[in-house]
Amino acid sequence: MGEGEGCLSTPQPPMSVVKSIELVLPKDAIYLAGSSIKGKMILTLNSTLVDPIVKVELVGRGYIEWSEEAGASRDYSRNVICNNKADYVHKTKTFPVEDNWLSAGSHTFDFHFNLPPRLPSTFSSKFGHVFYFVQASCMGREHILAKKRMYLLVQGTSAFHKETPLQNPLLVEAEEKVSYNCCRQGTICLQIQMEKNTFTPGEKVVFTTEINNQTSKCIKTVIFALYAHVRYEGFTPGAERRSRLDSSELLRQEANTHMTRFNTTKIVSTFSLPVLLSVSSSTRDGEIMHTRYELVITVHLPWSLTSLKAKVPIIITSASVDSAGCQSSEDGVLPVSPDHQN
Repeated sequence: MGEGEGCLSTPQPPMSVVKSIELVLPKDAIYLAGSSIKGKMILTLNSTLVDPIVKVELVGRGYIEWSEEAGASRDYSRNVICNNKADYVHKTKTFPVEDNWLSAGSHTFDFHFNLPPRLPSTFSSKFGHVFYFVQASCMGREHILAKKRMYLLVQGTSAFHKETPLQNPLLVEAEEKVSYNCCRQGTICLQIQMEKNTFTPGEKVVFTTEINNQTSKCIKTVIFALYAHVRYEGFTPGAERRSRLDSSELLRQEANTHMTRFNTTKIVSTFSLPVLLSVSSSTRDGEIMHTRYELVITVHLPWSLTSLKAKVPIIITSASVDSAGCQSSEDGVLPVSPDHQN
């Protein structure tokens, strides 16, 4: 998110002592958990300001909410609201003001914050969100004179990959006996091969699909899709623990290849992962959501009543700032191209 994007400003009256308040941060940056956030606050005054409080805050929060029926043994006409929230970071930098006054004109204040080493990624869905922002403010003796907020993109980290054995290389197979032309039967075998199934955001996922068609029918369409399965953990007003699973399709490709009868066809596919992703996570107390990923390959059989599917677990991790190496441009800040800003 670049300078001037995603900023919320407090409207100023025409004769306010504060002319403007600005935040200057690297343009289109994704911050790694554990990295530093460096920027400037520029405060421009119309006149002298006495006893000001000038500060910048770094805030990270998460909130989820959904409604569901009260329960099988209760009144189905009544919905209950389930929600949960988390505070991930809140740091404040208050700038010293010499002689407790600022003259008319522009004043620049440099600041930096260190993000905690373990954070969830910036996230948004119909059930919740995780967001981070830097907020600058200037206060007089009794009230806020001006403030501005700029939202940040943060790539989170997790210890998931340290606890789960890596499955490299990976081979997944599926087989289906199908009926067609009334009394004829055949077998279709699906095999997916990957050199690894553990990736970082922005990395390319390469896999080979082998389809052994032992029928007298041709196969024309294969769908490759990457799904994110998010489990939300919330509580009812009565403090009962509830959870909800929501799945979404992140990436999709369709291969229209003529796969002849009694033959084997190989398809090599590549997915480019988004540069900002929630990392895979196992269930832990105190976390409001947990994410897992799955690559699903579907062979459509229009001449049969069935389709053949194979599912491959995908693990998303994120390197720490210390080990990010050439991924980092400076202090764990990753630039994001315009194609990946949303």
